[in-house]
Amino acid sequence: MSQSCRHGCIFKHRRRIKLGDDIFARPSPCYSRLLRLGLSVCINSVTADCASLPSASRPYPAGVTLFVALYDYEARTEDDLSFRKGERFQILNSTEGDWWEAHSLTTGGTGYIPSNYVAPVDSIQAEDWYFGKLGRKDAERQLLSNGNPRGTFLIRESETTKGAFSLSIRDWDEVKGEHVKHYKIRKLDSGGYYITTRAQFETLQQLVQHYSESADGLCYNLVQVCVNNSPETVGLAHDAWEIARESLVLELKLGAGCFAEVWFGTWNGTTKVAVKTLKPGTMSPESFLEEAQIMKKLRHDKLVQLYAVVSEEPIYIVTEYMGKGSLLEFLKDGEGRALKLPNLVDMAAQVAAGMAYIERMNYIHRDLRSANILVGDSLVCKIADFGLARLIEDNEYTARQGAKFPIKWTAPEAALYGKFTIKSDVWSFGILLTELVTKGRVPYPGMNNREVLEQVERGYRMPCPQDCPSSLHELMLQCWKKDPEERPTFEYLQAFLEDYFTATEPQYQPGDNL
Repeated sequence: MSQSCRHGCIFKHRRRIKLGDDIFARPSPCYSRLLRLGLSVCINSVTADCASLPSASRPYPAGVTLFVALYDYEARTEDDLSFRKGERFQILNSTEGDWWEAHSLTTGGTGYIPSNYVAPVDSIQAEDWYFGKLGRKDAERQLLSNGNPRGTFLIRESETTKGAFSLSIRDWDEVKGEHVKHYKIRKLDSGGYYITTRAQFETLQQLVQHYSESADGLCYNLVQVCVNNSPETVGLAHDAWEIARESLVLELKLGAGCFAEVWFGTWNGTTKVAVKTLKPGTMSPESFLEEAQIMKKLRHDKLVQLYAVVSEEPIYIVTEYMGKGSLLEFLKDGEGRALKLPNLVDMAAQVAAGMAYIERMNYIHRDLRSANILVGDSLVCKIADFGLARLIEDNEYTARQGAKFPIKWTAPEAALYGKFTIKSDVWSFGILLTELVTKGRVPYPGMNNREVLEQVERGYRMPCPQDCPSSLHELMLQCWKKDPEERPTFEYLQAFLEDYFTATEPQYQPGDNL
């Protein structure tokens, strides 16, 4: 090992490698390869230059390299490492983004692991009950999902107080039925934690233990941790952005439109994916690849995760697979037909949350409608196809007047003059609200595209749908203001819809339809 090899190891790179619980240096490629083969390495022959792994890609202090698995993971490629929840790792290289090279101290294997599946050993992040940046509404969605008894709980970062936490507990009473209570966990100057000053704890772990044994003033004692499903990985695997067409098997056609087909498929024989196959000539591969680089940086749990692309025609767009299909089909022909207003408003709030993120990122969707929202288990909604509409090169589409262009969802300034902004997305969101409360009815029933354009320009707006509360119709009308600047922000729409049944319609009673 004293001479350099084809990778330039060892003296060319001059990296320090220290075995033990505090490994923190980047190894050479050969060292990693030897570990994979299960061979030992003479550490003394490697001299030291660098003191720590760069940590730009992770929110942990430099030098922290002993991690624990939060979830199970099955390897998708030969370079990946399969692991089970609770396994411990030494991180060998965290400089390449969202996939880290790691050595399992449990199995001895070495390979790439998704960085969002692990946390530092003995950290708060490694606790089953810690859900990180989960918002209040998402905490309620998870706690109120089927199978969680009273006393199910989680701890998350406080949305309102920096450095504080929130304890969310599933509760029940005769007046409210199933609901969630939230308690602020404050931090003492000395470093401890408390909900009420009479009961103070050195650690969050001690706080959880105390309230598990006794409610001690809370609505209920802590019975069990909320189930936390494994997250989507960022990308399919390490270095798997532009992939070979042959690595995909298209198994079941899920739908087809003017410009594309959508398939359920498998990547690399290991991973379920959705594949959108674009018809040749729909858009320029160069423009698409440029836009896709932006799209893959948009990461939010209410946006469909863009996994990979096949960048030569016919272009393939590979995303996470959502089992319930499009929101439009779900409402018209699926389980959505039986949903009442609370579920429908919650789905609208999820879409607004994803769009509020797009708003913050100064991006524009351009084609927001129920056909481009996908539904998963537990009524989870995610936004798909953001940004793609701008790239379509079909003349009938770009002229904004043919049958291929979604006139009925498009703001007048965008349809007439091509002025697409986040405010034209807000208009489209108002139309999507009508799709929700009418269970997928086509907007402006009985009117063709030309009539819609003319009537809307004259000031016509759709009337309140049957059984829809006037307060919700009023929100739609705000989205359809003629002056784009008078339309609400998605941040406002998200807050309004998340609090709709406490702040706006507290007296709601379910009817036959909604």
